[in-house]
Amino acid sequence: MHIFYTPDIEEGRQSASLPEEEAAHAVRVLRLQPGEQVTLTDGKGFFYLAEISVADKKHCLVNILERQEQPPLWKNHIHVALAPTKNMDRIEWFAEKATEIGMDELTFLNCRFSERKVIKTERIEKILVSAIKQSLKARLPLLHEMTDFDRFVCQPFAGQKFIAHCYKNKKQELKDIVKPGEDAVVLIGPEGDFSEEEVNLALEHGFTPVSLGPSRLRTETAALVACHIINLANQ
Repeated sequence: MHIFYTPDIEEGRQSASLPEEEAAHAVRVLRLQPGEQVTLTDGKGFFYLAEISVADKKHCLVNILERQEQPPLWKNHIHVALAPTKNMDRIEWFAEKATEIGMDELTFLNCRFSERKVIKTERIEKILVSAIKQSLKARLPLLHEMTDFDRFVCQPFAGQKFIAHCYKNKKQELKDIVKPGEDAVVLIGPEGDFSEEEVNLALEHGFTPVSLGPSRLRTETAALVACHIINLANQ
């Protein structure tokens, strides 16, 4: 099945044009021809069955045959907020795998001990798009630019709020307290962990400290484990 990300499809339209990069992949790489059927997704919850009408070096036009909404694959809204690692390959790996497992929103945090203070979200966006196509999902996770930790934890959030850290403060296992059906946001710190001041600030704003198990995990592994735990609870 060939799936192409086409975010600008308008409801009720009978035709559409694939974005330049998707069109190049369809025509130059896959060598698809007029008359062949493909599947599109708008990243907003819908798949479209379409038939190619024009396929040349610069354009790929399709006729829309059918529009189908994909039911939600989990019961809540999952938001992961983490401090990106110095090695971007590890963050890209996380973004791909978390999207395949199931994630609705991703924010990068600028923390006191962050190894990386700047991140280019264009590359991450492409990875998210590739991951929803690979895993047959019709909803693209919402991606945010780097956000200061203090600003993020002060924002209102209607749902469960968790912070995973390595300090010996009293913590519960995330798997034991996550509530199915409730939206959830989880904070994952940098390799040097959150500062004590950051943890205290989060607690002051209603975040619950949690453990992800007995092992000390890398940032991207911890984020994926947290995402998986919340996702499993909401299947």
